[in-house]
Amino acid sequence: MSEERKTILSANDVHVQFTVRGKTLNAIRGVSVDLYEGETLAIVGESGSGKSVFTKTFTGMIDANGAVTGGTAVFEGKNLYDNKTDEEWQKIRGRKIATIFQDPMTSLNPIISIGQQITEVIEKHQGKPFDEAKKEAIQLMSEVGIYDAEDRFDEYPFMYSGGMRQRIVIAIALACHPEILICDEPTTALDVTVQAQIIRLIKKLQKDYGYSIIFITHDLGVVANVADRVAIMYSGQIIEYGKVNEIFYDPKHPYTWGLLSSLPQLGIKGEPLYAITGTPPSLYDAIKGDAFAQRSNYAMKIDFEEEPPMFAVSDTHFAKTWLLDPRAPHVEPPVQVKELHERMKETIRIQKMELHEGEAK
Repeated sequence: MSEERKTILSANDVHVQFTVRGKTLNAIRGVSVDLYEGETLAIVGESGSGKSVFTKTFTGMIDANGAVTGGTAVFEGKNLYDNKTDEEWQKIRGRKIATIFQDPMTSLNPIISIGQQITEVIEKHQGKPFDEAKKEAIQLMSEVGIYDAEDRFDEYPFMYSGGMRQRIVIAIALACHPEILICDEPTTALDVTVQAQIIRLIKKLQKDYGYSIIFITHDLGVVANVADRVAIMYSGQIIEYGKVNEIFYDPKHPYTWGLLSSLPQLGIKGEPLYAITGTPPSLYDAIKGDAFAQRSNYAMKIDFEEEPPMFAVSDTHFAKTWLLDPRAPHVEPPVQVKELHERMKETIRIQKMELHEGEAK
């Protein structure tokens, strides 16, 4: 895969298993993807597709009943999975790779002041004395949009709105000066207006600090103005990835077609919104063929018998579907996807205009 930018993180054939009530759950099934320096890679998929589990392997935060059972994740020339102890992971977690979670109330300690929580991170990871750490904490609070930061330094999380708490979580992540920032659905619990503010903030801070972002979401609509590249996950695998324009305007996998067709932002008043029927297969069982076959209107006989390889659509675009095999019949994307192109252009135009207006302010 040709790419001018430097690869900062390279995951190859990653497998993750969990033991649940004596059974083995295959949560991640051979995922490979690269993250480039300074880019935003969006990982998109339904709940349970493996998005968060996959990225938690980069910081050693998998639950105790889970383990990486295969593959590598190379960062700074070393395989992250060689880290076995919490002491080893502490050199990576936060300091090199930081995470912003979707619910700030689970990330913030309710009985410790906002300022102290940021200051403690700076003292621990940067080794600065309290006075210097406090000064930097106040500066970070201002940078993430907390007005009168010095006066609000001693306030507690319950005194902040959801959007303001999410800004504090971002400030804590930045206090470590990470090279990679994992945003795990950071706008899901927020209303639409605040979502836009947080996305603008993340993009501005990326421009200022130059870190690389992995942006996890189930909403392709959020991705259009956030990502450089998109990886679509389904049942513990990446089934399509490419540049954002390739995924939106030339999608190849039936699951990607379904996600795009069901975007609420692109619905037409008075018409029913498209929905993908069925449910994903159980990851406790071995999956034969294409995991999406049971839910796909485009499944062929081979989809139920043999797992498809990852076909190259271009040097930057790949999809794991038998529809790309030269022997497969020609299939057109659903009408929603075809119509989406023009409607999406207008939606993106409006979003970009709002984004630029927000940056100007």
